[in-house]
Amino acid sequence: MFPALIGNLGTTEVIVILVLALLLFGRRLPEVGRSLGRGIVEFKKGVKGIEDDIRDDMDRSDRDIERIPETQKREGFRAGSSGDAAPAPKPDSTDVDKGSAGAGPAGSHAS
Repeated sequence: MFPALIGNLGTTEVIVILVLALLLFGRRLPEVGRSLGRGIVEFKKGVKGIEDDIRDDMDRSDRDIERIPETQKREGFRAGSSGDAAPAPKPDSTDVDKGSAGAGPAGSHAS
């Protein structure tokens, strides 16, 4: 059964539990067993459906990646672009020079 949940039950304890279940459920015991079995089957179907959905999504994303041209794979994409993604623009050398030219706001140096 489930050793982690039940622990070390002996034969006597199992018989006592079965007798108590029979006294509590009586004639309804087969009905309870069927309901429990149906519940387990439905749960397994749901888990399998989720696994299939995840597997399909992974396969679809793999196919999408395979269709991307090699140049775009190397250059990267613009963040947040929709539709056909274009390669990310490379910074101009003038943009880099402008950022390093000023060391802060004007007049902040002590003279």
